[in-house]
Amino acid sequence: MISIGSTLLHYKRPEIQKEIVEAAKDREIATQFKEGFGARPDTLSYPSDILELTKAGATSFHMSEERWSNVLSLNTKLKKKDLEELRSGWDLILDIDCKFIEYSKITADLLIKALHYQGVHSVSCKFSGGSGFHIGVPFEAFPERVHQKKTKDLFPDGPRRIATYLREMIKTHLSKKILKVTDIDSIIKKTGKKFNELVKKNQFDPFTILDIDTILISSRHLIRMPYCFNEKTGFISIPLDPKKVLEFNLEDAKSKNVKVSKFKFLDVSNSKSNEAKKLIVQSFDFEVKTEQPQEKKERNFEEITKKVPEEFFAPCIKKGLEGLEDGRKRFVFTMVNFLRCVGWPYEDIEVRLKEWNKKNQEELREIYIISQIRYHKSQKKRVPPPNCSNDQYYKSIGIYTPECDKIKNPLTYTLRRLSYLNKKKPRKKKQ
Repeated sequence: MISIGSTLLHYKRPEIQKEIVEAAKDREIATQFKEGFGARPDTLSYPSDILELTKAGATSFHMSEERWSNVLSLNTKLKKKDLEELRSGWDLILDIDCKFIEYSKITADLLIKALHYQGVHSVSCKFSGGSGFHIGVPFEAFPERVHQKKTKDLFPDGPRRIATYLREMIKTHLSKKILKVTDIDSIIKKTGKKFNELVKKNQFDPFTILDIDTILISSRHLIRMPYCFNEKTGFISIPLDPKKVLEFNLEDAKSKNVKVSKFKFLDVSNSKSNEAKKLIVQSFDFEVKTEQPQEKKERNFEEITKKVPEEFFAPCIKKGLEGLEDGRKRFVFTMVNFLRCVGWPYEDIEVRLKEWNKKNQEELREIYIISQIRYHKSQKKRVPPPNCSNDQYYKSIGIYTPECDKIKNPLTYTLRRLSYLNKKKPRKKKQ
């Protein structure tokens, strides 16, 4: 844990205070203390706020991806329509999730180049403070409307579609770039994964060892603010020159070496109206094309109205519920969809996921679980979890079982069990 002496030494610097306050404008802010996050919603308006909070034990500050007309009006009971009325915009923030910084740097560099290729030049980048990077594009770069809808209301769907589109766009290039600096044997040794987990159809799949945030973007989702500590590593989340990500050195992120950069994260002054129009339109069109050939959804899942006991869950789901080392956020996504399809009310889903979270090697923040449930609730429809053939949600997080080879979806297993049980029930004899 970072000492209060270290945090005071860092956050008392006027130039650091100035950068944090400027980044906080129109955003919801959450303050991290040793015991957890402070009350939400909150704001940062004055440099003196930062020093006073640090004296009270604050270790870092986090900001929303969304911008709000009235931050303090936010609360957990607001419906989707209410949030849209309060939301004035959102920034595209791509979060590279990877344990190995050398692979993260390559991914960040390719994402930045892909955005430039799409005509987006107001691209910014910052080191997350851990082993990844955040790539940002300010809301001012996007058109006012996309397919007759206000862009400000396309959250979180807009960022998700863009992230998915870019992920597929760089996949082949990323695979080649990583294999230029290492080989499969070294990756196996470094990650602890097996050859058949890393190589699909004779091609190395880079997304078996890293991911770009595509499902984790949700309303009121927070990211670490520029120039703030990462409590786990002690490093500072610093903005970088987007053209020199590959040259990043961890030494520069040590608090004693941190200097305010001329490069700002989400720099609005560099953006041009509509420069990201092509990007967001093609991302929505790409989603439409990729959704068409998908197999039909599981039949009858909406007919399940009573809460199905866990004894009927698929083995992969049961295995995941024992606790995970990797892929916890992806598993939350899978579980919320799965549990809704097997008749679980949202209140029970929240309780069960909080119980599961305590079994993980490293717990997720509770607010993340709550925000994911809130988002699914706002969709007002039941959607099956990802299919068992989707390695990102099963094999790559270590919950794939032999039963997965026999079923299309975890929901299939439960439906079959229930169907078999109903057939075994003896019919009542007619009087």
